[in-house]
Amino acid sequence: MATVFVKDKIGQNDLRTACQDYGDFIKITLDLKTDQMVIGGQWHADGEKILLDSGCRQENIWGGSIDLASGQIDTIALINIRPSQNNNSQEILDQKIKTQFIKIVKERFGL
Repeated sequence: MATVFVKDKIGQNDLRTACQDYGDFIKITLDLKTDQMVIGGQWHADGEKILLDSGCRQENIWGGSIDLASGQIDTIALINIRPSQNNNSQEILDQKIKTQFIKIVKERFGL
């Protein structure tokens, strides 16, 4: 499990580490309130635990991924299933949350 806790832009060393599990496909776990992010790992729950341990609140943490080869970003993760927040899917259904997630990911990855 190669995860990187990111507080700013993602550097080349961060990418090398994050790519260890799935190559160009990188899992992303992001706290939308604090903009703290964990990239890499085998499961989004790996990143979620790191964020929770750093003081983030679960209701602000969402998951997705990026394919570095194509630049495509998705907002699909098991940790996104949360009926208490009206998200009954692995996909982020709330358009505002989804847009914010993608915006932060693009900024951090320099897209």
